[in-house]
Amino acid sequence: MSPLAVSTLTTLAEDHGGNHPSLSPYLTGFGALGALLILLWLVTRFNRD
Repeated sequence: MSPLAVSTLTTLAEDHGGNHPSLSPYLTGFGALGALLILLWLVTRFNRD
């Protein structure tokens, strides 16, 4: 990587930190859990021999 790209990425990482104020970890976690449970139900429902 070029030094310019490294310094730009470092600046972006320090400024924001990757956390968006509107994202709730609980909402994201329970949404993912719900989606996985629905997929599990679908797989077990259609996997009848």
